[in-house]
Amino acid sequence: MEGVRYSGYVFTTAIYCFMLLTVAQVTHPSEVSALVSVKSGLVDNKEYLKDWQKGTDPCLSNWTEVYCFNKVGEYGYLHVRELRLMNMNLSGSLAPELGQLSHLKIMNFMWNDLTGSVPGEIGKIKSLKLLLLNGNRFSGSLPDQLGYLWNLRIFQIDQNQISGSIPKSFSHLNSMQHIHFNNNSLSGQIPKELSNISTLIHLLLDNNNLSGYLPPEFSAFPSIRIIQLDNNNFTRSEVPASYGNISSLVKLSLRNCKLQGSIPDLSRIQNLSYLDLSWNQLSGSIPQNKLSNNMTTIILSHNRLDGSIPKSFQSLPSLQKLSVENNLLNGSFSTDIWQKKFTSTSRLVIDLRNNSLSDISSTLEPPPNVTIRLQGNPVCSNENVRNIIKFCGSEARAEHETSNSTNVNGSCPIHACPKDNYYEYVPTSPVPCSCASPLRVGWRLKSPSFSYFDPYAHYFLLYMTSDLHLDLNQMLIESSSWEEGPRLRMHLKVFPAVGVSTFNKSEVIRISELFSSWDISVVDLFGPYELLNFTLLGPYSYLNPDIQAKHKSKGALIAAIVAGVFAAFVSTIIAVLIKRQHAKYQSILSSRKRLSSRLSIKMDGIKSFTFREMNIATNNFDNSNQVGEGGYGTVFKGILADKTIVAIKRAKEGSLQGQKEFLTEISLLSRLHHRNLVSLLGYCDEGEQMLVYEFMCNGTLRNWISVTCKESLKFGARLQIALGAAKGILYLHTEAHPPIFHRDIKASNILLDSKMTAKVADFGLSRLAPVQDDEGVLPNHVSTIVKGTPGYLDPEYFLTRKLTDKSDVYSLGVVFLEILTGMRPISHGKNIVREVHLAQDSEKMYSVMDSTMGPYPSECMEKFAALALKCCEDKPEDRPSMLEVVRELETIQSILNMIPDTEADTVDSKAKFNEPKSSSSFSETTSRDAFLSSDVMGGYSFSGVSLTMPR
Repeated sequence: MEGVRYSGYVFTTAIYCFMLLTVAQVTHPSEVSALVSVKSGLVDNKEYLKDWQKGTDPCLSNWTEVYCFNKVGEYGYLHVRELRLMNMNLSGSLAPELGQLSHLKIMNFMWNDLTGSVPGEIGKIKSLKLLLLNGNRFSGSLPDQLGYLWNLRIFQIDQNQISGSIPKSFSHLNSMQHIHFNNNSLSGQIPKELSNISTLIHLLLDNNNLSGYLPPEFSAFPSIRIIQLDNNNFTRSEVPASYGNISSLVKLSLRNCKLQGSIPDLSRIQNLSYLDLSWNQLSGSIPQNKLSNNMTTIILSHNRLDGSIPKSFQSLPSLQKLSVENNLLNGSFSTDIWQKKFTSTSRLVIDLRNNSLSDISSTLEPPPNVTIRLQGNPVCSNENVRNIIKFCGSEARAEHETSNSTNVNGSCPIHACPKDNYYEYVPTSPVPCSCASPLRVGWRLKSPSFSYFDPYAHYFLLYMTSDLHLDLNQMLIESSSWEEGPRLRMHLKVFPAVGVSTFNKSEVIRISELFSSWDISVVDLFGPYELLNFTLLGPYSYLNPDIQAKHKSKGALIAAIVAGVFAAFVSTIIAVLIKRQHAKYQSILSSRKRLSSRLSIKMDGIKSFTFREMNIATNNFDNSNQVGEGGYGTVFKGILADKTIVAIKRAKEGSLQGQKEFLTEISLLSRLHHRNLVSLLGYCDEGEQMLVYEFMCNGTLRNWISVTCKESLKFGARLQIALGAAKGILYLHTEAHPPIFHRDIKASNILLDSKMTAKVADFGLSRLAPVQDDEGVLPNHVSTIVKGTPGYLDPEYFLTRKLTDKSDVYSLGVVFLEILTGMRPISHGKNIVREVHLAQDSEKMYSVMDSTMGPYPSECMEKFAALALKCCEDKPEDRPSMLEVVRELETIQSILNMIPDTEADTVDSKAKFNEPKSSSSFSETTSRDAFLSSDVMGGYSFSGVSLTMPR
């Protein structure tokens, strides 16, 4: 066996060396030429681009911050995918030859000192998705040619010196989501044609010299979230009344735009959170209709508004700031506005200065988290108003405050962490006084929809760590401060996982890729963001571009020398590789033997297989027998010597990463026996880790409800699958000894046999439920590091690390929603739980039901959907137990069975679902009143807006 492996190593290594000597894949010549021209136009004072040398290849030599596709393209050439030249102290100008990078997807020159104009030739790069040029000194006008970048998603040219008008051709940017042109010198009329960009979500044009009028056509934007046009010159223009119809709008900021007329009624905008119309010439009264419950900020100061302050402002639960100073408002002001502002992090500032308010209703005793300013109102002279003098003086504090984190636990030893490698205490770690070296990230929210950050800081960390696939305790907001805009600048620290002091190289690269590629989702509340810096210090400093360039420069010289004598050493290299592989194999084999000793106890019904048996069963693990793949390894279909068809889960070759999961799954499944749990038949630990299961010929539930599935599951079949999965989990929670929490319930872990019986699989992450302590007390949770699959994770478990049986209930609830809608838990930034809640609230539940289910009884669907949402309640105590879930599903099934002619839709009536189906699941004589078809209920539509936005 080992001889076969050694022969394989020799052959593989020889082929590899032969390919090195004979194959010469190179970057496309026009792209090499373009990069050389780009470098010649730049002034590289820090010599970051020292390795951009003629005679070397950008892709093969890994030029600094040049990223290429891994595979060859047309005519066998490699192509440049990204330029990441951010924050590199570059000056000079951009060469027009950039247009020759025809496969480029990301062009990032942010935060340099580049001058000159933006080359129109960039408009030739039809593949471009991100054009990031902000934070330079570009001048001149924007080229019309950039309007033909069909795939462009983010266009950032803010904080430059661009002048001239916005080209009308930009209305052709059919994929555009973010236009950030703020802080330039753009002039002229905003093209009304921009309203043709149906994908646009952020329009930031503030701090320019734009004039003319506000286009009423902007009300046609179907997806716009933010319109920010502050500090322009729309003299004598009005705020179009049609803006009250922009149902998706979250933030409208038109500060200091020389606007006149009245404030339109914006009460129909369901998710409006931030409104700033200050420093204009608006007149009339403030509309009395109630604004969105999401409203955090209302700034109407420095206008000519009269009348009273709307009573509807008293019922805005999220309000942080009401600023109406320097107007002509009169009448009385009610203190009811702050009566419910008592949470520890909430804050409310009410600025009423310099109006004509004559009275205060109720007692003027605001809590400490409420600031009220009344100076310059007649009420300040009213001695009958208690405490009035406290609120009629000058301002007591600044509008925006800087927040700093606490880095060191006071109980930890001073200077105990090694300073030379930038180690420090991890204040959020569950392990006291643990030391680690963080990654440092400069981050800025360019247009947040709130005025005070503290109430949302925890949620910010939650969403950031979720998108970065980190634990919540791995990120710290070291400080945050407001800047002009207002924009929120933050210094973040990202720490390694608990028990690890530094990130490895691959993890640093993974995290930097997510930041640099703008792969963090955009949330309405926090708005658009930008990466200011990604700092690599201490143990990560070797990854800095300047150090990398020096290493690569030396490496190129060494490679040139070695190339001449490489062939003479091929045999030596092969011998060394064989020796190393042999040592590695012996190490793995030794580890496997140690593992085998841990499994030496005989388990009833669980057979130990040899590697040879597994090899024969799968025809040498032929690719044609592969039926699945996951993080643990690959799953093969196999046929044992007794003709039993099995599924063999094989760990990744040469890896022991799944050892814990391997042991867990064997120890758990060896004693679990239920018709709705996948049966473990045996295992192999001879040289490799393999688990042998019963074969489930109909695959995963996820595949059956996928949009790509050629066959469809009818409602009755889906209900029976849901019931089967619930019964399997109920067995784990109540009948297993001791009970078990699965921890990774998802649609791809629910398998279907030949009769479409649902069976729960994959117990690699499962945990035993808590047992009684010495005093007979039974804890209700297990404290553990958060593991699972995003989209299915119980939010309470994610926040507290307390795993309970209700964590499985939440995950199963998400699966139920998948069964009903066909949607994925998270898709394009949308969360299935929130989307179905929105549909329910807007009485459009039928619009999100999977149209492939065919007809179904409305009562059954509604009960099933209600149960699914109940399982997904935020608080565990509000969720049903698994026993209650099973009983409710059985009730729904009994209702379904009582309806005539529906039995053809149930699973029991079919031997296999992959057999030919009849033309109809229901009798033609079935009463149409008993069923509602999702086909006739219209498309996928909501009146609400998702919290998370598309990327």
